[in-house]
Amino acid sequence: SSPGIILVAINPYKQLPIYEEEVIYAYSGREVGDMDPHIFALAEEAYKQMSRYGRNQSLIISGESGAGKTASAKFAMRYFTTVGSSRGDCSMEEKVLASSPVMEAFGNAKTTRNDNSSRFGKYIEIGFSQTYVTGATIKTYLLEKSRV
Repeated sequence: SSPGIILVAINPYKQLPIYEEEVIYAYSGREVGDMDPHIFALAEEAYKQMSRYGRNQSLIISGESGAGKTASAKFAMRYFTTVGSSRGDCSMEEKVLASSPVMEAFGNAKTTRNDNSSRFGKYIEIGFSQTYVTGATIKTYLLEKSRV
């Protein structure tokens, strides 16, 4: 196995026009390093490795409270559901992306850095049939010992 790619992203705490659909298509099919570092570049590399070699891929998104982990995960999911939509089936994209707010509604709390900080970790598995998204499952695990 080869070493993974690391992307350091900073939460700007405001919306930026760098996550639009046209940006997804700009990164689609490109090689890492052809364009600026971006969550879509990592998602494209994982998608390419999965589709070319049939190997499962993982994106590990880590950081402090308020760092933008949930937003980054949503952007990666949007990338996969856009480039891997089932021949124009946007309902799959909607279903996969709609699952995140439901999970966020449970177990969140206010912290000094984030008004809606999750008390648990999320493992999101996106299923593919060839290169088309077929669905997703979300598993949660408790992070804070004090909550047990």
